[in-house]
Amino acid sequence: MSSIPPLSFAAPLLLAAVAALALAWPGRRPAPLPRLSEGAALAALGAAIFGAVQWIAAGPAGVTVLTGPAALSLRLDAVSAAMTVLVAFIGWIVMRYARSYLDGEAREGAFHGLMLVTLAAVLVLVQAASLGLMILSFIAIGAGLRRLLLFYAGRRAAQRAATKFTIVWHAGDAVLILAAGLIWGAFGATDLAALPRIDSMPPAGDAAMALLVLAAVLKTAAFPVHGWLTEVMEAPTPVSALLHAGIINAGGVLLIRNAELVQASPGAMAALVMLGGATALFGAIVMLTQSAVKTALAWSTVAQMGFMLLQCGLGLWTLALLHIIAHSLYKAHAFLASGGAVRAVAQLHRPGPVAVPRIGAVAKSFGLALVLYAGVATLFAMVLGPKLPQALALGAILILGVAYLVAQGLADAAPAALTRRTGLAALGTALAYFTFQQAAGAAWGAHLPAPPVAGPLEWALIVLGLLSFAGVAVAQTLFPLWAHHPAAAGLRVHIANGLYINALLDRLIGGFRAAKSD
Repeated sequence: MSSIPPLSFAAPLLLAAVAALALAWPGRRPAPLPRLSEGAALAALGAAIFGAVQWIAAGPAGVTVLTGPAALSLRLDAVSAAMTVLVAFIGWIVMRYARSYLDGEAREGAFHGLMLVTLAAVLVLVQAASLGLMILSFIAIGAGLRRLLLFYAGRRAAQRAATKFTIVWHAGDAVLILAAGLIWGAFGATDLAALPRIDSMPPAGDAAMALLVLAAVLKTAAFPVHGWLTEVMEAPTPVSALLHAGIINAGGVLLIRNAELVQASPGAMAALVMLGGATALFGAIVMLTQSAVKTALAWSTVAQMGFMLLQCGLGLWTLALLHIIAHSLYKAHAFLASGGAVRAVAQLHRPGPVAVPRIGAVAKSFGLALVLYAGVATLFAMVLGPKLPQALALGAILILGVAYLVAQGLADAAPAALTRRTGLAALGTALAYFTFQQAAGAAWGAHLPAPPVAGPLEWALIVLGLLSFAGVAVAQTLFPLWAHHPAAAGLRVHIANGLYINALLDRLIGGFRAAKSD
């Protein structure tokens, strides 16, 4: 391990210093302060990139401030270097966007200060090497994000969302503190590098992993505590971009950094598969019924976070990390470009008739997509070796989504060009999946545990997941055939409202009352 602290460790300090300056003058600011905020974010990105170069040249490096139960330490390795560069890059893009987006706001200085201090806390989190520092980072992120969600404090919807976020997020903090205490009692350490490698988990360890999974579920806004994530649109768009592209991934970072321990607990892995799969299906179905761009993006985030938890539960840690990076980049762009998307759609002429696939075309499409996927999987297995069933199952789930497009191309009214394009889309998706899987394994495979050998429980979960996703994909493909039925219209309303689960959570935690009294 290198004895020279990476420059990336200084990035949060730089952001915090500029944040303190901005918060000292919270009102409308002249041009130098927004430029300084953007410059600080750019400097943090430069420090993150230089730290990654240091890791490549000299290997991992770390700094320990405290030891014992409340250990505080930082570490830069393959995982944290990638996440640090990602967070710093998104932070710079968001701050650059915010410079013009918030220009002239009455509390412009306060906004820049809160964004920078929250970004600094996220950078500390992704470089944290101890549960103690992770907990402190989570608390700081929650405090900063709550203030940002209440930037327009007079809006009742913002008050309700901030209240629910605070309850769910800090409940995750409390659960994580309990998990850290159990981990200290079971293994005598909370520093991640000092935790032992184990084959079987003691009872206290199983309880700790259950709490760790619960904390990750709360942090990722998984079902059924997803409600606050779909209600944060009252905050400025840069806040939504930072939240959906960076902060919401914190639960995944928590699991990946503790992957060795989590994978040693079959119960924790099974819980991740079931909760993640249910969240992914639920979020994807509700997303299809949303008419507002930003709300649809929020439900998309719910689905993507569920899919990421599913990947962790299957032991596909490198793919989960790749998913976090890809989703962060996509979602930051999607939120920051959402206004342009609305204008582009408004300028389009009414589309022509849609090719509606019949049952026969649907069956052919799913068969063709799966045959193409099996052929590509066989080719990669011949060249690079056989794939584990977890990875094959995840790819099959992805290809089921592409089958929807293939069905459009095989519909009776579809032109030949569309048929060719959809077939190529299925082939390209299969090739891309296995190519990115190999790339992720090469980048992080040596630093994360390999997927476990599938036993009866794992096989049962794999089959359940495949059947569930296949059922939803077929129902989505056949939707045009029964969309005009009166029962379908009522069902659409219920689904668009998330089956009212969020309203039930509001009633349980007093969210409606908080909106009136906050």
